[in-house]
Amino acid sequence: MAQKALDQEAFSCSVCLDLLKDPVTIPCGHSYCRNCVQQHWDQEDEKQLYSCPECHLSFSPRPDLVKNIMLAGLVEQMKKTAPPAALCYTGPEDVSCDVCTGKKLRAVQSCLQCVASYCERHLQPHYAAASLKKHQRVAPSHRLQENICSEHHRLMDLFCRSDQQLLCSLCVDQHKGHDIVTSASERAQRQAELPARRTLLLQRLDQLQQDVRGLKRSLSELDALELTQDDNQFIQRYASLSPHTQSTEPVHTGYKGYFTTVTRAVSNLRDTLQLVLNPVQVLLPPAEPSSREDFLYYSTEITLDPNTIYTKVCLSDGNRRVKFMRKNMSYPDHPDRFTVCQVLSRESLTGRCYWEVEWSWRNARVAVSYRDIQRRGDCNACRFGHNDKSWALECKLNSYSFWFNSVHSQVSGPAAGPVRPRIGVYLDHSAGVLAFYSVSESTMSLLHRVQTRFTQPLYAGLGFGAAGDTAHFPKLK
Repeated sequence: MAQKALDQEAFSCSVCLDLLKDPVTIPCGHSYCRNCVQQHWDQEDEKQLYSCPECHLSFSPRPDLVKNIMLAGLVEQMKKTAPPAALCYTGPEDVSCDVCTGKKLRAVQSCLQCVASYCERHLQPHYAAASLKKHQRVAPSHRLQENICSEHHRLMDLFCRSDQQLLCSLCVDQHKGHDIVTSASERAQRQAELPARRTLLLQRLDQLQQDVRGLKRSLSELDALELTQDDNQFIQRYASLSPHTQSTEPVHTGYKGYFTTVTRAVSNLRDTLQLVLNPVQVLLPPAEPSSREDFLYYSTEITLDPNTIYTKVCLSDGNRRVKFMRKNMSYPDHPDRFTVCQVLSRESLTGRCYWEVEWSWRNARVAVSYRDIQRRGDCNACRFGHNDKSWALECKLNSYSFWFNSVHSQVSGPAAGPVRPRIGVYLDHSAGVLAFYSVSESTMSLLHRVQTRFTQPLYAGLGFGAAGDTAHFPKLK
């Protein structure tokens, strides 16, 4: 088996890492797929100097490529005996090697210091070089960039306990006098607390199960009482009902409230167990949803507050759809009403929440905000993303940008085009996570992710730029 693997590598192109296709040999003696070396040289046309991708020997003028007939025959024989190479290639859910060119191989490990993932072949320097041996390697991860400071572009290996925030070495100057420890130290302390938290959650589940059993007994009593035909017997049995059955308080007797509580408890337990079973990611929040189905688990219905809506915005569809009009809508005066083209939701948002926004026409701002954001005046204190009380993703037909405290950054993402775009918003309030996604059918592409600390409940917000702009909070299944 080892000999077969060695033979296959000997007949592989070092550019695409696949078996040679239409092999050609260049003047230095190295062989490549015809397309691979042509594409490599096409990028060097301006310099009129053409190099070997492997030994970097240069040639001028551009050499003619002639098929290596003997090598092509050997490759065809190799294809008949070689194991299927596709088993090593990156699948839809796999992490790809960051070094591979052409068709990428599946990564076997990720390096936290290099902020890169490697296949078995490109990981070899980490086994051989003394300086690379010290690097911390983990299972292949799609989330390596979350370990990098967005301001200084360095690894965040420190933690500020005062602000509950990850730091890089250059962030320390902004946290003078704070309690700062290494990420490893903080993780060790928190991991020591997990068994007690798990026990507490299990105790809460046990109590909920007892409550549910009590409710079932109460329902049986009510069913039996309803079938009683004797009036006097009915009155006597009614007086002897259990306290649960006699109560008319919906919070204590409704199944929905208990199921909601159970669901949240199970969700918290799952997050805790994920920390216990997957302790690789240092001090990052519990695993976030990865598929649209996972996000929909936290779906939250959003309706807009008519008292906050700007006077030229029309509200419809059960307070879920808005349109920027050219004329005033004659809304009554209200202290919560914005004097800029914005609106806030009725619902306050805490815990884990997810919602989606469809928008059309020129542009829109999909935002979250504290309730005490200023409402009056055409100034930055009112506008989403122009103060420290709101965060906003500005959506245009050909670009996205993220705004906070009047500082904006361009966001790479798919252009909206002619199709009505949809933005997904995920909030984990306690973990300080806010993420915006481009949503297309069942796929989700991350546009921007914020890691911060929220000090108040948040509200969903919308802002508009020109008459005709529309937005809609669709109902999610």
